[in-house]
Amino acid sequence: MDALPVAANAMNPINPTLHRGQSPEQMRKTAQDFEASFLSQMFKPMFEGLETDGAFGGGSSEATWRSFLLDAMAKQTVKAGGIGLADTVMSEMLKMQEQSA
Repeated sequence: MDALPVAANAMNPINPTLHRGQSPEQMRKTAQDFEASFLSQMFKPMFEGLETDGAFGGGSSEATWRSFLLDAMAKQTVKAGGIGLADTVMSEMLKMQEQSA
């Protein structure tokens, strides 16, 4: 039972103990994952009104797999340089790590 509060606490991005002991590479990955998640949510409205009918439309199957497409597009955007959000997040993570030391 004690594992649940610890796990819930570990998911809190504001908790400075979350990043204690992480290497810069681990922090960079976490920051990039956050940026990809953010971008995926920002890409959603682009596809909301998109029709999947027609000769090459995927119908309901295409709509089902759309979230995977959005996640892949977001990850590729981050890999190509992103929008700079990962840099800001990483900077804040480093500040939090310094404060907790």
